[in-house]
Amino acid sequence: MSKRVVGYALLHKVVINNANAISSPITFGFPAGTGFTGAIHALSRTMMADERFANLSLGGVLLACFDCTPKIYRESPYRDYTFNQTRNPLKKDGSTASIVEEGKCNLVMSFVIEVLADDLLSQELSQSLCQFLSQAIFRQRVAGGSVMGIGKRGVQYISSVHKDEIIALLMPAFVLMDASDEFGQLIDNAKSKNPSVTSLDVLLDVCTLHHIPELDKDGNTKWHTESIKTGHGWLVPMPIGYQAISEIFQAGKMANVRNLEYPSQYVEAIYGLGKWVYPHHLKDNIDTAFWRQAYDETGLYFITQANLDKQQNTLSWQFLK
Repeated sequence: MSKRVVGYALLHKVVINNANAISSPITFGFPAGTGFTGAIHALSRTMMADERFANLSLGGVLLACFDCTPKIYRESPYRDYTFNQTRNPLKKDGSTASIVEEGKCNLVMSFVIEVLADDLLSQELSQSLCQFLSQAIFRQRVAGGSVMGIGKRGVQYISSVHKDEIIALLMPAFVLMDASDEFGQLIDNAKSKNPSVTSLDVLLDVCTLHHIPELDKDGNTKWHTESIKTGHGWLVPMPIGYQAISEIFQAGKMANVRNLEYPSQYVEAIYGLGKWVYPHHLKDNIDTAFWRQAYDETGLYFITQANLDKQQNTLSWQFLK
C-alpha cells in the first residue's frame, strides 16, 4: 500500500535567526524555497530513523511568513541598502577572519508539513510525533539559519479530515504561492506589444517601477508610477530550482563539494514568479499551497506546488532556465 497524506504537522511561529537572505545570484531578501523544502526533507530522514516513526514520512510544506527582517544598513535615505557583514569565527590565534560576503535575515514562520503514512495515526502516535518534531527542529538548520524558538502553540497534529482548521491558525501571516499562471499572462501581454520580448525581460520588469511624466491642463508636469504587476497581487521573482549543465560525476570525483558520499553535478539556478497571499484566499484550495521537490530526466531539479501524483502527465510550469 502506498503512503498517502493522513494529517499535517503545524510548526507554529518558528523563530529563525541568520537565515540566508541571498536566495540566488540575482534575488535576495528572503531565503530560497529550496532552503525550506531541503530542511523538511532532512527532518523527515531524522524522523524515519526513529523506529517509532519508521513507517511515516514528511511530504510537502506550506510556507507562511509572519515577519522577515533582513540585516541591512544604509548610510542615509539617499543611499542603497547593503547587507551587514561579520568577521567570525575568530581564528585559532585570536585574529579576525576575512569577510565572506553574505546576506542574512531573521524570520518568524509557520510550517505546515504533510504527514504521509499507510493508515491514520493513533492519538498516542500523533502526540509522540509532535513532541519529537518540536525537539528535532532545533537540532538542524532551516534555510541556513538557526532555530531559536517556537510559538506557544508549539507543534500541532491536524488530521486530514480537519485540514480546514489550518487557515485560521496561519493568520495573520502571508503564504508563498506559485505564480506561474500570472507569469504566463504577463509574458503573453508583453509579447502582444513587442514580439521580441523575452521571459527574462518580463521577470526583470516585474521588479521595475516606471515613473512617467505627464502634463496637466495647466502645463505642469505630473509624475505617476506604473508597474506591469499592478492588479496581479504581491508578485516576487524567486529561484525555484536548478538546471544541470554537466554530466553527473560519481561520488568522490568532484573536488570541493559539500558531501563526497553522493554524486555531484554542475547546475545553474532557474527562476519563476511567486506570490504572497493572505491565508483567507486559500480557504477552498489549501491543497495547492504545499511545495514539493521534483526532478526529471533532463537534469531539472525544482520545487513545485503541483500534485505530481495526479498530474504527472499534464504538469506544466513557467520559469526561466
